[in-house]
Amino acid sequence: MPGKKRILIMGAAGRDFHNFNTVYRGNADVEVVAFTATQIPNIDGRKYPAELAGKDLYPNGISIYPESDLVKLIHDMKVDEVVLSYSDLSHENVMHKASIVLAAGADFSLLGGAKTMIPSTKPVVAVCAVRTGAGKSQTTRTVVQALKAKGLKVVSIRHPMPYGDLVKQKVQRFASIADLKKHDCTIEEMEEYEPHIAMGSVIYAGVDYEAILREAEKEADVIVWDGGNNDMSFYKADLYITVADPHRPGHEVSYHPGEANTRIADVIVINKIDTADNENIEIVRENIADVNPNAIVIDGASPISVENHELIRGKRVLVVEDGPTLTHGEMTYGAGVVAAQKFGAAELVDPRPYLVGTLIDTFEKYQGIGTLLPAMGYGGKQMEDLKATIANTPCDVVIIATPIDLRRLMTIKQPSVRVSYELQEIGKPTIEDVLAPIFKMTGK
Repeated sequence: MPGKKRILIMGAAGRDFHNFNTVYRGNADVEVVAFTATQIPNIDGRKYPAELAGKDLYPNGISIYPESDLVKLIHDMKVDEVVLSYSDLSHENVMHKASIVLAAGADFSLLGGAKTMIPSTKPVVAVCAVRTGAGKSQTTRTVVQALKAKGLKVVSIRHPMPYGDLVKQKVQRFASIADLKKHDCTIEEMEEYEPHIAMGSVIYAGVDYEAILREAEKEADVIVWDGGNNDMSFYKADLYITVADPHRPGHEVSYHPGEANTRIADVIVINKIDTADNENIEIVRENIADVNPNAIVIDGASPISVENHELIRGKRVLVVEDGPTLTHGEMTYGAGVVAAQKFGAAELVDPRPYLVGTLIDTFEKYQGIGTLLPAMGYGGKQMEDLKATIANTPCDVVIIATPIDLRRLMTIKQPSVRVSYELQEIGKPTIEDVLAPIFKMTGK
């Protein structure tokens, strides 16, 4: 296609497809020549299909390559511009990537909300975060519960996790546990969808987020955007809530696009203040006051509850935590480790000597993982590797601190306990308080 600007989109099977759909699909003045992929296993080597890309301009679809091929792709495909389209990156890492692109001869760009946030016909509450693992999911559930308590029909839409057949995943609706099986969900998908289903709520996800929104609007009084990683909302929000994490102080102004979420927010929830150092909490407060002094700040905690916690005391435990929080989220511990310490475990068993298959690769790529096991489950093979690793690890008790109960998906031979957590607002204002503009818009 001579004369067209040749664009490559760097992504991780989510924001990249959304940016393409909202800005480039149907634009005859540009040609998106490739996507690159990282963070998520086994998403390169595929194509963004013509059925979603637009058969007129992309009859063969668009190939997805590993990000490690970036420089070669820029040269071989004569790329004019590279668009960074994924999240949970330090500002330093963003500029390293920019420097690689610039040195290879292409322009480097980011897309903002004006072009990529789709307006809705219904009120939208967006819940985002400054980092993966900040506590966005329990904040979203609190928002949904507060809206439903007013008699509103709430439909949530989750940030994309399209790891399977992209055409089949164009628009997905989850209202029952059977829907998880119907859509062949991975562990990561189930962790996000199942808690909504357990509340009696409907949640959508998929690939084409305008098509998803139009379906959700048909059955909703209010749309809740359940953001992923620390990405910005895909929808124009009437109330923008961002969750900050004082266990990683400073990240609210040093990660992309987490800082953008800090600056956009109408409301910022400082979560986990029950387990964070006061000094770190104050760092977060000061940074919020510096970059977004008009934001309403809610203090929050995520107290844990543990079934059969007496099994932990004095025992050697294997802690299994949420995968993305420990990998690109860079946390070295989570609720499971907190539970182990609180209830007197004798030892955290390091799973490294007992890893199987793809989990070996995970620990090699993310060497900062603490003494615990990330619940990686981006497909059937990883689920089997996770099950085998747990079985191999010599421990007295397995502490399951994942958003869903892994025992529903696999047999764990060792005794096990489950950790759960919800958002607890401390003092005023509360989530219900800050939802007042939404109640007014809906006549509630």
